[in-house]
Amino acid sequence: MEIKRDLYLNKLISFMWDGQVKVITGIRRCGKSYLLRVLFYRRLLEQGVKPEQILIYALDLAKDIRWRDPLALTSDVRSRVGNKTDRYYLFVDEIQMSDEVPNPYNPGGRPITFYDALNDLNSLPNLDIYVTGSNSRMLSTDILTQFRGRSDEIRVHPLRFSEYFAAAGGETADAFEDYAFFGGMPLILSRPNETAKREYLASLFSEVYLRDIVERKKIRREDVLTAAVDLLCSSVGSLTNPNNLANALNSMQRRSGESTVAPNTVKAYIGHLTDAYLFEECRRFDVKGKHYFDYPNKYYCEDVGLRNARLGFRQQEMTHIMENVVYCDLRARGCQVDVGVVYANGKDRAGRTVPVAREIDFIAARNGKKTYIQSAWAMETEEKAAAENRPFSLTGDSFPKIIVRHDIRRRWYDEKGVLNVGLTDFLLDDTLV
Repeated sequence: MEIKRDLYLNKLISFMWDGQVKVITGIRRCGKSYLLRVLFYRRLLEQGVKPEQILIYALDLAKDIRWRDPLALTSDVRSRVGNKTDRYYLFVDEIQMSDEVPNPYNPGGRPITFYDALNDLNSLPNLDIYVTGSNSRMLSTDILTQFRGRSDEIRVHPLRFSEYFAAAGGETADAFEDYAFFGGMPLILSRPNETAKREYLASLFSEVYLRDIVERKKIRREDVLTAAVDLLCSSVGSLTNPNNLANALNSMQRRSGESTVAPNTVKAYIGHLTDAYLFEECRRFDVKGKHYFDYPNKYYCEDVGLRNARLGFRQQEMTHIMENVVYCDLRARGCQVDVGVVYANGKDRAGRTVPVAREIDFIAARNGKKTYIQSAWAMETEEKAAAENRPFSLTGDSFPKIIVRHDIRRRWYDEKGVLNVGLTDFLLDDTLV
């Protein structure tokens, strides 16, 4: 089955031969290798590039394990590219699996890493470099420092609903029902039945993602890590912080004394989960005060199918699933997404006027444009409609405002200019945000 990833493919094409290392990041199994080694590879061949001009090293495969040594990789590439007049393309898959090796010229000094290898190879004028990786700390944060501004990041996500629907076809409502249950990991589309889909997603979480974190981060409290994952999955879209999660873990598992889980441990484990792209933190932003809050924040799973599988497909709260889907879609569109906080006047028990915080589900910002978005499964009553609209009136600005709803099909604007749009309509229309 052909799955189009034109959004990412066009980004890769636009970055060709710009002198930068192209870093393709994202959760494992989301389609990074397919994008690079199938779609982009095919495009290069269509442009007349010969197969021997494309050098491919897959560091997650046993056949290429020797190239995890950055010095060996550098030497091999230079032997194939150096002193040649033709242009070459270097593909390195799962670069985070590269090893650190001792510096043979400075024993005891800083070890040689893949940063050194790629910086060296990037100096070759006839080589264009593309790497994929599944660890954000290595490939999104540190790389900006290590490459000193000589890298482009292309963040790849699981299939958006628009990509899923284009491949799966059928009726829109049926496709979304399947998508909200099984998510958008690309191989889901090729699993033959529901049992196979469930087993595939469950194995991804336990045998790929969590096992990788435990081994690479040398996790001692694996039981705490898995419990934290379960809590985050069950509370997507809810405000929380490491203290709350630690208290919940200690209460649920009746821990006390030396077995108590510390908030710093939970915080570190959440960091590992976000580094592996399993979850994203969505911070709260004071719309008028123009500042971020430290805690609490919200966490969303990178894919709702993974979230559902982790919970045994037992917690199907569609309001939270819909909110997670909308968040992930906005991120895949390239938006920075925050939770908006505005204030209304209220009364305390003594009758004094006090500020009361109200929440806007998402502030989506892209290309200098900001949009306020509420996610509502249904607005059956006037009270529910008023509750969803009230925070919009407190922003004090005229940026576009949208309520995404599952209970309508035809889009319309209310008397205050707020767009009400159906969920699948929103997910299929990139012009709205």
